[in-house]
Amino acid sequence: MSHKAEGVAEVTDEDFASEVLGADQPVLVEYTASWCGPCRQLAPVLSQIAQEESERLKVVQLDVDANPGTTTAYGVLSMPTLMVFKGGEPVWSVVGARPKRKLLAELAEVL
Repeated sequence: MSHKAEGVAEVTDEDFASEVLGADQPVLVEYTASWCGPCRQLAPVLSQIAQEESERLKVVQLDVDANPGTTTAYGVLSMPTLMVFKGGEPVWSVVGARPKRKLLAELAEVL
């Protein structure tokens, strides 16, 4: 995946439950795809957030084309979709790329 955010783990249908739902800290999931232009714009933003917020937030990516089960289970229709999971439940969701400052402000409300 050429759009992979550096320092951001990839999750799959197989390990989504253990890596995201079973995590002991909030997890930001980016639902992404190789053909998604805004996803490429968001990659450096997610890399920075993953590094700066690692104490209180885990950041992962899920390729929607390779992992249709999870994508369908959470009703994801557009890329990129960002979702925060806490205690195994989605608590926040937004569609589309955004600047780092705006994304951090939105995340502050759920972290």
